[in-house]
Amino acid sequence: MAYSELIKNFDRIRTYMREFYVYGFRSRSEISEKSIRSYDEERRHIEDYLGEHMGFRIGPEGKQVFLSIDARSSAHNPLYSAWKSKSFTDGDIFLHFTLLDILHDTDILLTQQEIMERMEDYNSFFANPITLDESTIRKKLKEYTQLGLLVSEKQGRRVLYHRPPRPALLPFRDAIAFFSEVESCGVVGSFLLDTLPEEDVFVYKHHYITQAMDSQVCLQLLMALREGRFAAMKTVTRRSKIQRNTVITPLKLYVSTQNGRQYIVGWDVLEKQMKSYRLDYIRSVKPGEVDADFKEKKGLLLEMGKHLWGVSFGTGGSLTHVEFTVGFGAYEQYIYERLLRERRCGKVERLSQNTARFTADVYDSTEMLPWIRSFICRILELHISDPAVEKKFFDDLNAMYEMYSVDT
Repeated sequence: MAYSELIKNFDRIRTYMREFYVYGFRSRSEISEKSIRSYDEERRHIEDYLGEHMGFRIGPEGKQVFLSIDARSSAHNPLYSAWKSKSFTDGDIFLHFTLLDILHDTDILLTQQEIMERMEDYNSFFANPITLDESTIRKKLKEYTQLGLLVSEKQGRRVLYHRPPRPALLPFRDAIAFFSEVESCGVVGSFLLDTLPEEDVFVYKHHYITQAMDSQVCLQLLMALREGRFAAMKTVTRRSKIQRNTVITPLKLYVSTQNGRQYIVGWDVLEKQMKSYRLDYIRSVKPGEVDADFKEKKGLLLEMGKHLWGVSFGTGGSLTHVEFTVGFGAYEQYIYERLLRERRCGKVERLSQNTARFTADVYDSTEMLPWIRSFICRILELHISDPAVEKKFFDDLNAMYEMYSVDT
């Protein structure tokens, strides 16, 4: 029987799920930052939610558990299951179901006092009634109003609460299903799908599921972005494990189509420059005050974005000129078409029937090297205004020649 316990601290489960799925399970003997007891507890949690995707092997270090999720057989992101498990008190459960039952119809409008009186009728069915004071009920009504589960109206001096109309979701089921698997904060779509008849209509060749673990961070950043607010963040890198506090003005969310990684680009208040941060390296986000210069910074990013190959702004803030010429055969027009399709912020010029030149001015030309390498054996000429980056390209090329014992 699967181990079952509701998640209380999602920040901790998020860390372990990333370690276990993205980086692979470590054996108990390899645990250094956390205690073995903590490791065992979180492993049991994940076994409960992802047990069907877990396996193990016996290696030199002992038993090593791992997660294996095949997108071809998983129409829905299995990592969303962690978001659907949370611990509640008896009072939370009692209030949730009684409130929604008392206000079961959108035509029912009641004051807080009337709601409390009807709750007493529900309590009469319990051998041990749950006692809730007026303050607790008022806070719950306020919380549900903010969440959109309830609507408050003022009639004179009275505040009335009622259920909002239920939207018709069924006509949008396919759109919700697609959103839930490909968009940031797709877990919202997953919750909506749970209320609809199940019907799988999509299969994904590239299914990036790890963004599910960053949904809360993503939501908070998007909320700060929408309102033009500062965001105080706690970030940490996998290698250094050093936590850093920083404040940014979030300006745009970037999602890589190559690996599914998410980045927030914004103005770093402390370093006074534009920077990008990987969402899986952000531990927490706290929205702050409204940034009076939000529109100016948004406009600055719009201009700087014209010279971004990926999400890096480099170190010096200056542009690097990249230029290379490729040759292709008479029946290899797909090479030229590929240049046009993948040029991003660059320009492509047709020099002749069998040659084309690519040019771009970017903040970080290092980001371009993997793409440029994919044209090796077709590059006729290459120039990069940053000598260090150009040297790296040719050094890597020479290293490849040496590896395959090719004379240069």
